[in-house]
Amino acid sequence: MIKNIIFDFGGVIVDLDRENAVRKFEAIGVKDADCLLDKYHQKGIFLQVENGDIDENEFIAELSNICGKKLNYDEVYEGWNAFIINVDRYKLDYLDNLRERGYKVLILSNTNPFVMKWARSSEFTKEGKNINNFADKVYVSYEIKSVKPEKKIFDYLINDSGINPKESLFIDDGFNNITVGKELGFKTIQPENGEDWRDKIEKLL
Repeated sequence: MIKNIIFDFGGVIVDLDRENAVRKFEAIGVKDADCLLDKYHQKGIFLQVENGDIDENEFIAELSNICGKKLNYDEVYEGWNAFIINVDRYKLDYLDNLRERGYKVLILSNTNPFVMKWARSSEFTKEGKNINNFADKVYVSYEIKSVKPEKKIFDYLINDSGINPKESLFIDDGFNNITVGKELGFKTIQPENGEDWRDKIEKLL
């Protein structure tokens, strides 16, 4: 019996456009943006800020060195958030519905402080709600200092939330993340970016 549902953020709750982010970072002078940015697992300093090795100020300083010019916070913030192209309201409403039905809803995301500043702000929805309003808890890689598919980030979620993986459904668009989830005992769904996954979830509940 499923009691807990764990959602990825980017590519599941919000729709992503990697190429849009690449263009934005290239426009401010990041020539290797196409190599450094990925939908699932970043590289170089982009990975370091997502796994918590460096903070947002250190990231801006390092990126400025790479570009050979001083970048400001807004430029970098806009670059990261160019990944996000859409938030379907029906998905947020469904998260609300699951919680009303008694399921524990958690979010487990590889992300960074720039994206979460937006997601945890009143700008996230037209009603002024942020991502924390739609889940029992949001777990993010840079705070845990581990990124999926590392086992450490899953162990942290399991221990902190007290859930049993065998009673839990994990939804993520990354193949490697899903693989580790299965190894840990989670039931899993791997949707495509932008997919309406509600029917797939209901069939398992």
